[in-house]
Amino acid sequence: MNLIIYTIIVALIISFALGVLLGLFKKIFAVKVDPKVQEVRDALSGGNCGGCGYAGCDAFAEAVVAGDAPASGCVAGGAECAAKVAAVMGVDAGVAEKKVAFLACNGTKECAPDKAEYEGVKTCAGAQLTMNGTKKCAFGCIGFGDCEAACPFGAISMGSDGLPKVDAGKCVGCGKCAKACPKHLFVLINADTKGAIARCSNHSDNKPQIKKDCSVGCFKCGICAKKCPEQCIDMASGIPQIDYAKCTSCGTCVSSCPDKVLHLIG
Repeated sequence: MNLIIYTIIVALIISFALGVLLGLFKKIFAVKVDPKVQEVRDALSGGNCGGCGYAGCDAFAEAVVAGDAPASGCVAGGAECAAKVAAVMGVDAGVAEKKVAFLACNGTKECAPDKAEYEGVKTCAGAQLTMNGTKKCAFGCIGFGDCEAACPFGAISMGSDGLPKVDAGKCVGCGKCAKACPKHLFVLINADTKGAIARCSNHSDNKPQIKKDCSVGCFKCGICAKKCPEQCIDMASGIPQIDYAKCTSCGTCVSSCPDKVLHLIG
């Protein structure tokens, strides 16, 4: 019985001594943190999405206070967050443009057939690594939903047609989907952009093969550029690139495209 009591007393003494030592070590080795870091951190969205270019909100807050990141860098928080951070730092909020993700592919299950039956891990990254994607079109969306899994805001869901759908109302433009997609099919555009955009990423110049691989792939005919009354479409990359400073959203290119590649946004 005495042994048990002595053991308890010794354990309590050791625990107390360790607690005192830990407290002393904390004070001795404490790293001074600028209180502004916590203020900036509290003003952020808390999404930890990495859209700012840093590992998370804590890292971004430290970068803002250090002067390495702008007050408007939190894409998830938008203009309201930028204003709060700017107030903490005593600087101009700058321009915080909301961005949204856009899928540059229209190759649904019906339009872009698979080249073979895939039996591996059902991830886009896995399919890309083992057989360069599942579809005949080497540029097309694989459709296993890596982008959906990566989105921290629930803005992406896989459609019944095999393509991911972006909810512009939920999307904050963090770019997680773009990083997760092994085909690099997501582009980030300003939410207020108005004009035409191409739903295809096939840069191949093998026209006959394009049509075999996907019935809605860009055929590189250039009709859109020829018909555009503002001459704001460039075909140099093989995919229609629109100069939004000139585009008036007239829709001429959309209606004239035989493959229905172009889509009006905004």
